[in-house]
Amino acid sequence: MNKHNLPVCDYEGSDYQQSFWDSGERVYEDTVEAIALRRLLPPRGEFMLELGAGAGRNTSRYEMFNRVALLDYSRSQLEQARDRLGASERYLYVAADVYHLPFVDGIFDGATMIRTLHHMMDPQLALLQVRQVMSLGGIFVLEFANKQNLKAMLRYLLGKQDWSPFSKDPVEFANLNYDFHPKTIRCHLRTARFEVEKQLTVSHFRVNFLKRHIPVGVLVRMDALLQWTGRLIQISPSVFSRCRAAGKAHGSGEGLFKCPACGNPLQGLKKDLNCDSCGAVWVYREGIYDFRMPGG
Repeated sequence: MNKHNLPVCDYEGSDYQQSFWDSGERVYEDTVEAIALRRLLPPRGEFMLELGAGAGRNTSRYEMFNRVALLDYSRSQLEQARDRLGASERYLYVAADVYHLPFVDGIFDGATMIRTLHHMMDPQLALLQVRQVMSLGGIFVLEFANKQNLKAMLRYLLGKQDWSPFSKDPVEFANLNYDFHPKTIRCHLRTARFEVEKQLTVSHFRVNFLKRHIPVGVLVRMDALLQWTGRLIQISPSVFSRCRAAGKAHGSGEGLFKCPACGNPLQGLKKDLNCDSCGAVWVYREGIYDFRMPGG
């Protein structure tokens, strides 16, 4: 189900966690992202929404929140996360479309979207949805792929790349894989009523030659020092932003789910959810709520 008729990047059946992260070739990226998260996350919180949670690579880093809702479009990724993290009451596993979130308004006081926005054809719509489910003053940590990175600028100036890293339009370098200009993302965040409080630049040394010839600990220490330059200039492949939900409050925070087909509040937990308004049935199976298609 995709109410907005936008394509969704689906990792169903993928071994992404094993092949991309657990193989050992992304230790540098994983470590510097963990440092950025520690610097941007609030000291404590009640209910966190992890958008694009995948197999739960980052979930254990949100220990300051009492509960975490892991949302991903791929059920198989959530199954991996459940197997990794367990069936604790602390975790809520939800298969759903980011463009139309199945949560009541204003329920989360924290949210993250890491390595996920680059799959969004309409990033502004996605950010508007995130703001809708966040409480006023809640902290949202967003990561996006930066088209205006140093490597892209050098390639463009040397004539080895057709697209300009300086234009504000996104570039789709592969199907449903986008790089964005920092100014464009900041504009989208303002439109969605987020105030950017802090920016960090991350993965400055994401170059295979450097990762092969320089110890990972050295790269991590240098990256950690350079992350603070993000408030002045953004030329790294990855940018992290700490944003505060501004504007007006949404909802009362009562209940948990709403029907993604019609917006009607849904009653009950740990069972199939029936919408009294439109008749849709949303399946709960093996600890995962499935809001992708009525009937599961």
